[in-house]
Parts: sequence; C-alpha cells; structure tokens
Amino acid sequence: MSRRIGLTAAAVALPAVLVFTGVGVGVGQAATPAHSSARASAQEAGVAANLDDPAKKEIAMKLVSSAENSSLDWRGQFKYIEDIGDGRGYTAGIIGFCSGTGDMLELVEYYTQQKPGNVLAKYLPALRKVNGSDSHSGLDPNFTKDWKTAAADKAFQDAQEHERDRVYFNPSVKQGKDDGLGTLGQFIYYDAIVMHGPGSSKYSFGGIRKTAMSNAKTPAQGGNQTTYLNAFLDARKKAMQSEEAHSDTSRVDTAQRVFLNAKNFDLNPPLKWKMYGESFEIKS
Repeated sequence: MSRRIGLTAAAVALPAVLVFTGVGVGVGQAATPAHSSARASAQEAGVAANLDDPAKKEIAMKLVSSAENSSLDWRGQFKYIEDIGDGRGYTAGIIGFCSGTGDMLELVEYYTQQKPGNVLAKYLPALRKVNGSDSHSGLDPNFTKDWKTAAADKAFQDAQEHERDRVYFNPSVKQGKDDGLGTLGQFIYYDAIVMHGPGSSKYSFGGIRKTAMSNAKTPAQGGNQTTYLNAFLDARKKAMQSEEAHSDTSRVDTAQRVFLNAKNFDLNPPLKWKMYGESFEIKS
C-alpha cells in the first residue's frame, strides 16, 4: 500500500482546512466571478458531474483502492492493517490511516465519540504518545487484532468513511471545483492528498499544487485544463520520487495520465488502466 508523504517534521497530519485559503472546509460560498469562470471552464471541457456525484465517487474509491490495495473492492479494506515500513507506524483502513501521522488518532477519537467503550478506545493514550513516530509502544501485541474486530462494526466503518471525507475527499474536491477542474482533475487532487497529505510543505498536497501553479494557470485563472493538470502531475511525480517507498509512479503514468491524454475530463467509464503492471477495468 502506498502512503502519503511530505508531512510536517513531526509527521503529524495537518487539518485539511490549512491547505486552502479564504473558505473553511464545509462552509458555503456565494458565486463569485472566479467561481463562475471555473464553472464555465468546466462546461467547455464537457464536464457533466463532479467527483462527489455518488457514481463518480464510487469510481474514485475503486481507482485509489487499485493503487493502495491492488483491488477494486475498497469496502473490503476496512479491516486492513499493517506496518509497511515507511516510518509512519501502522497503516490501516480504507484510506491508509497512519498511527504516526495523526489521522488514525483522529479516527479512533471520532469512533469513540460515536460509540464510547469500543474495542479501540483503550488505545487512545498510546495513539497520542506514538503520534509523530513509527513506534508501536502501547499498541502491540493486540492492536491489529482489535482493529480487525472493530472493522466488523458498522459504526467503525461509518467512522472511517466520515474521516476519509472530512480530511481528504471533501477538501480536495472543493479545491478542484474552485480551481475550475472537472471530475478527472478533482480525482487527481484527491489521489494526491491521499498519498501526500494535506499541508503546505514542498511535497504535501498544498506544495504540489503551488509548484503546478507556478508553471501553469488553473482553469479558474483562465488556463487550459490539460496544461494545468499535466503540470500538476509533473509536480506530483517529483514528490513521489523523493521517497523510495513511493518511487513507482504507476498511479500517475499508467492511470491518471492515460485518462488525461484521452481527454476523459468526466472520468467516464469504461476505464482501463494499469497499476504496478497489473491491469484494471471499470466497465460501467
């Protein structure tokens, strides 16, 4: 499973709202000329739906799962947990929550708010202590077993989806819309924030976007969507190549760039791509 990079020195995931300027996550905003321009750009690109459309969101989950778990069955990953040796401790769940980057802690905190006394609640003190490190102190030997037990609980499954949307999906889709990107561009943003995390450091999502914008205008700024997305993917590749664990750039080269070269801005099926040499297809 590939994991995000470019977090702060303490390796703690920053709140997603820090990636964006002007509008907080989940806050409505009236139409402005920039937003009108973004919509017009999307219409010119033939965009029919955004990534938060249920059918498009399902496609997004499958695409990410093909990269993270070599499977299109993203719902089968609630129980996934292992230390993949990337310095982030345990990686687990449908989006790869990490014990060393803060998002696993926030997930278990949210789960415990929704269901006090759950099987993972007793690990909260340990998760707070290991945050920012790859340590398993206070988690072993039963944390992985208890995680898998919790994964059978609908409340924990709902908590994973809630935190995935709050920290990663909703902010990236919103930023994509604000930048005038269609469904494909919104997905490219989402996949980047999943791996690299929110934030403003050089190889975080915010840093990648900043690099891309230094080389091309977003559609909302009057730029060409293809040109901008190619600039973003170029910056994304450099971020991936900066860490050995993520140096295989298949998810850019043989997936996202394939869709972009085909001008499939709507991310419409059928979709065919390769991930680490393995072929995948979404027929409808």
